[in-house]
Amino acid sequence: MRHLLSVGPLAVIAILAGCDSTADKMALLEQENSELRDQLHQRDLALDAANTDLRESNRMAREQEIMFDEELTTLASGVSSPTAFDGIEGVSTSVSGREVTVTVASDVLFDSGRTSLKSNAKSSLDQVASVIASRYAGRPVRVIGHTDTDPIRKSGHKSNYHLGFERGYAVRDYLISRGLDSSMVSITSFGPDQSMGTKSQSRRVEIVVAD
Repeated sequence: MRHLLSVGPLAVIAILAGCDSTADKMALLEQENSELRDQLHQRDLALDAANTDLRESNRMAREQEIMFDEELTTLASGVSSPTAFDGIEGVSTSVSGREVTVTVASDVLFDSGRTSLKSNAKSSLDQVASVIASRYAGRPVRVIGHTDTDPIRKSGHKSNYHLGFERGYAVRDYLISRGLDSSMVSITSFGPDQSMGTKSQSRRVEIVVAD
């Protein structure tokens, strides 16, 4: 004798309702998974960006460290950094901080005891003026006259300070005639106060440019 399995209407409704509930839960889980994947992707992007910034910061720090080491090596060796004035005849340069000092021997610029520029010295000053005008426009310039320690006897100047001033003035006046702004070019004389190793080295005019 066969037994018939019968399912009532209420049971069918319960089964269908259970199916709908499971489908909704699956949909919610898939939505949550999608949102979590998006969040994880955004965090990965942020992490990659942070790593890129860190690598760039490290690279810049290494470059600055190398530059600093090179500057220390240069200072320790006493070798001046190259400047735009290098190669001008009769001119030497040195760098200290943000100042460039252009030194021209007075023996190149002037005859003994004189304050009038030699004609062949003007070519070098033309180049100095050109560099200042093109590279250091608007920067203050100090022209400093120096002499040796020998007392004045025959030149007619009252002292070495007067001689240093007159020579510095001649250089300043010429630089202004080549286009430099007179309001930006000052003049000083140290006379014999900052003498060098030899008399010829002591007799000089320095043109100090703020970099």
